[in-house]
Amino acid sequence: MSSSTTSSDLLLTPLHALHLELGARMVPFAGYSMPVQYPAGLMAEHLHTRSAAGLFDVSHMGQLRLEGPDAAAAFESLMPVDVIDLAVGKQRYGLLLDDHGGILDDLMFFNRGTDIFVVVNGACKVADIAHIQARIGTRCQVIPMPEMALLALQGPQAVTALARLAPGVEKLVFMTGGSFKVGAADCFITRSGYTGEDGFEISVPATQADALARLLLAQPEVKPIGLGARNSLRLEAGLCLYGADITTTTTPVEAGLNWAMQKVRRTGGAREGGFPGAAKILAQLADPAGTVARKRVGLVALERVPVRDHTVLQDLQGNTIGEVTSGLLGPSIDKPVAMGYVDAAHAAIGTRVNAIVRGKPVPMEVAPMPFVPNRYVRG
Repeated sequence: MSSSTTSSDLLLTPLHALHLELGARMVPFAGYSMPVQYPAGLMAEHLHTRSAAGLFDVSHMGQLRLEGPDAAAAFESLMPVDVIDLAVGKQRYGLLLDDHGGILDDLMFFNRGTDIFVVVNGACKVADIAHIQARIGTRCQVIPMPEMALLALQGPQAVTALARLAPGVEKLVFMTGGSFKVGAADCFITRSGYTGEDGFEISVPATQADALARLLLAQPEVKPIGLGARNSLRLEAGLCLYGADITTTTTPVEAGLNWAMQKVRRTGGAREGGFPGAAKILAQLADPAGTVARKRVGLVALERVPVRDHTVLQDLQGNTIGEVTSGLLGPSIDKPVAMGYVDAAHAAIGTRVNAIVRGKPVPMEVAPMPFVPNRYVRG
């Protein structure tokens, strides 16, 4: 949001009144007034999610569905991802690409049998929906779902709290989902999220969202969590933030997202290519050493100095080799952690680099991600 944005310009989620009632500090985010933290503070919220269950309002995210017999093939034409073979009841991570192989957005999509349910990032949703409509709107119905809110319940005790209200959700495994009644609310629930913890994302009619959130917060395991802890949790989990760690200036291969591009879409696969930027992406997959000049890496500071976004990275001789894209003090590990891009020659695990913080070098080491082990329930 620009500095000229006023509160009257911002959209409100269906939980806005509840956030104020809970004492949240509200900030502009993706065009909405959103809670950055509650009175307990970021650190407590972060640690509570790691140990129990945190409830996040993510209703700023965009929800849409694609309908029609050609929907899967049409959607697959926009991404280097296998859509056609995704089984009913399963969810997958996807990447919308521009014609140069840059990342327009990352998203989640789910095969519900009757449609493909898609969740995109809040700041990108207007552009994403327009892009999808323009590219494949003649092949399938592209139906935005502004009438739906989205909540995320994350943490090791999320399943205990939610199963108490919606028996059967405990049978879901990571990246599966289904329709459930939670209290009086009709919900579509997936076992997924953005924290590295076990948890669920809950699509619910906006008119039922406030009552659902209050019901979830009445469970002893659950506390409200704001955007601040959402950011620190996802960074510790090594998950990209669109607009920071991935943008139209990064390709999936530079970002280390090769795992998101299934073999069927790669060179030699049954449906190789056929997506925007395919020639570039397939060349990078085939010969990364010759085609990829920089890579996304995890970084751990060797001194207790937080290293923030846009901090310049240098080699030990003082040459600029990259930039931090996300960085903070990791509450779970009590160390400054970051991710960013460095030239390929400095991307190996264990490589020492310097981050230039207020004109002084802070030693960092390239480290494996995630910084905190993921705890998804895979069955």
